[in-house]
Amino acid sequence: MKLNPMILIVLVAILFVGSMSVFVVDEREKVIVFRLGEIVRTDLEPGLHFKFPFINNVRKYDGRIQTLDSNPERFLTSEKKNVIVDTFVKWKISNVNVFYRAVGGDPRQVDTRLNQFVKEGMRAAFSKQTIKELISVGRDKIRIGLVKDINLLGKGLGIDIVDVRIKRIDLPDEVSASVYKRMESERERVARDFRSRGKEAAERIKANADKQGEIILATAYKESQILRGTGDAEAAKTYADAYNKNKEFFAFYRSLDAYRKSMGSGNDLIVLEPTSDFFKYFKKSK
Repeated sequence: MKLNPMILIVLVAILFVGSMSVFVVDEREKVIVFRLGEIVRTDLEPGLHFKFPFINNVRKYDGRIQTLDSNPERFLTSEKKNVIVDTFVKWKISNVNVFYRAVGGDPRQVDTRLNQFVKEGMRAAFSKQTIKELISVGRDKIRIGLVKDINLLGKGLGIDIVDVRIKRIDLPDEVSASVYKRMESERERVARDFRSRGKEAAERIKANADKQGEIILATAYKESQILRGTGDAEAAKTYADAYNKNKEFFAFYRSLDAYRKSMGSGNDLIVLEPTSDFFKYFKKSK
């Protein structure tokens, strides 16, 4: 069975018109519905919607958080020194109606104008901070202030500023060299100070060790002299006690010891008178 060409044309037309009468809103999108170029709706919920072909048209925009990654810029600190700052901004559409009217529906215009807002905010914020403050606590302070200030400007564009982040803060090459040189000099000064204090401590420890050594040696010498004196006294007492018990035997023993020491080698020559006390025990009979 063949379809009438007119019926086929009508079916195709109905399908075409039907497809143009339906559109889908994704939950990640912001949508504007126009009627003959005039905005009629911006509050569409995600799902399937209908429109009149050739009368209504639809513009869709990404409703997710967008990122503006700015090029590094130079700013002056309160010390009138240049710093190179690299930032990025997170933003999203909050009012699609205002957004469309402010930038003509061109998201690129948002980047241009938002970038200008950020530069002006950065310039004002950095002019109140020193380099030291920026490195320590200044970043968070600037970020909070920028989010607040840029949000006020962003309302006029129909957007919300989610966050402003400073990726890095660098010094220009000519300033970096000067800073590094100052840092190097400061580190050298600190190193010299540590070495000086270390040398002083070493001398103090050495002097104390020498003093303790002298004290130990003196104490040891004193104790050795006391022990030697005690030993000599004990030896003398023992000698005296032994002598007093048998004086004649002790004298005889000492003479024998003297004979042994003086005549022990066999080559000794002694010149003495025969009547000398040295030979008195040779003269005695049994």
